[in-house]
Amino acid sequence: MDTAAGSQLSTLFTADIMTEDSSSPNLEEEQKELSELIWLANLADFLDDRFRIPGTKIRFGLDALLGLVPYLGDVVTFFISGFLVVVIARRGASGRLVMRMMGNIFVDGAVGTIPFLGDLFDLRYRANKKNVRLLQEHYAEGRHRGSAWPVILLVLFLILFLIALSVVVIWRIFLFFGTLFS
Repeated sequence: MDTAAGSQLSTLFTADIMTEDSSSPNLEEEQKELSELIWLANLADFLDDRFRIPGTKIRFGLDALLGLVPYLGDVVTFFISGFLVVVIARRGASGRLVMRMMGNIFVDGAVGTIPFLGDLFDLRYRANKKNVRLLQEHYAEGRHRGSAWPVILLVLFLILFLIALSVVVIWRIFLFFGTLFS
C-alpha cells in the first residue's frame, strides 16, 4: 500500500529515473534507492500517522500505540526511528542532517517516557514524519551532502555511555533500598 509520503517520493524521483538512459549502469541502483526511500516514507507514516480516531481529525501511528506500554514501547520505537537515520546516513547524509534527525528522535523518545504526557505528545510531534521531510530535502535539493559517520559514531558512543550510566544508577538505587529495608 503506497501512502502520500511514498507517493511524493515516487513522483520526485520517477522523473529523474525516466530521463536516464535505459542502458545506464546507475539506473538499477537509482530504482533500488527509490524503492528504499518509498519504503522508509511508508514506515514513517505507519509509525506516526496510520490510524485515525473515529469522528475526529486526530491521526496517530504505531509510535503512539507502543508508547502506551511504559518505557518498553518508547525504547522499541526509538530503535525503529533510529533505523531511519542509519539508512539516510548510508546514503551520504551530512552530520548536520543526522544530528537534526537524531534530535527529533531524542525529543520524541525523551518526552515519550513521561507517563500520559508522553502519550499525548506522541499524537502531535511525529518525529518520523519530520525526518522524512528532511530526507526529501536531502534528495530533492541536495542540501545535506557530506559524511555522517563521525557524528553517528559519536552519538552511538554517547547512547552506550548513557545506557551504562543508567544501569549503574539503577543498580545503586537497588543497593540503597536493599540496605535500607534489610
